[in-house]
Amino acid sequence: QVQLVESGGGLVQAGGSLKLSCAASGRTFSSYAMGWFRQAPGKEREFVAAISRSGARTYYADSVKGRFTISRDNAKNTVYLQMHSLKPEDTAVYYCAATHHYGGYESLDNYDYWGQGTQVTVSS
Repeated sequence: QVQLVESGGGLVQAGGSLKLSCAASGRTFSSYAMGWFRQAPGKEREFVAAISRSGARTYYADSVKGRFTISRDNAKNTVYLQMHSLKPEDTAVYYCAATHHYGGYESLDNYDYWGQGTQVTVSS
């Protein structure tokens, strides 16, 4: 069992930056690949970024590539999402998730545990 808690969301102006954190419980954090998803009002939940167990490999949605960076610190049981050059269309609730799967990181069906989400609002 893993509990995930997101933090760091808030209101930011377009072009600004924000860093999200996801803290995980337990001693098996390094056994899970981690992902970030987001959901805007009236939209389906979509993949944003993922990182392998060791942090050696990362994956990004085309919409955020070059602007967002995912990282993890296994000693702190924490995964991060550094966001730069934010746009109003980035406004959404951002969710952290954990998966035991090897690959298939873009599919939300492959994730076993989810956080409660944190709101990110980008003003124009």
